[in-house]
Amino acid sequence: MPEKIKAQEIKAQEIKEDTWLWLVAENPGENEQFLGQIDSENNISFIPAFLEKDAALQGLHLLARDKKVKFEIQAIQYRDLAPKLAEEGFFLFVLDPDGTVLEKITPQRQDA
Repeated sequence: MPEKIKAQEIKAQEIKEDTWLWLVAENPGENEQFLGQIDSENNISFIPAFLEKDAALQGLHLLARDKKVKFEIQAIQYRDLAPKLAEEGFFLFVLDPDGTVLEKITPQRQDA
C-alpha cells in the first residue's frame, strides 16, 4: 500500500511506474469509473489524482461531481493507470490538497 509522503516532498515527487496515486472512483463496485474533469479553458479532459489519501479527501470539494453518486477514494499504481489513460485519451493532473496542479501527464506518456 502507498507510504505516507511528507508535505515538503510532494512538489518534488516525480511520478514513476510504481508511484501510488489516489483517485475518486464513482459507483464503486458496479459500473465503477474514475471521476473525470474538463479544463474548458484548454479543452482537456483529465483525471485528477493525489499523492496521498488525505490530500484526495481534502481536495474532493474542489472537483465537479454529482453529489448523488456514491464515491470512494481508491489507490492505484501509475503503471496500472497509464494504459487506461492512453486508451481513453485522458490527461492525468496530479493535484495537491488545494487543487494546485503539481504535474500534468499526457495520455501518450505510459513510460512513467
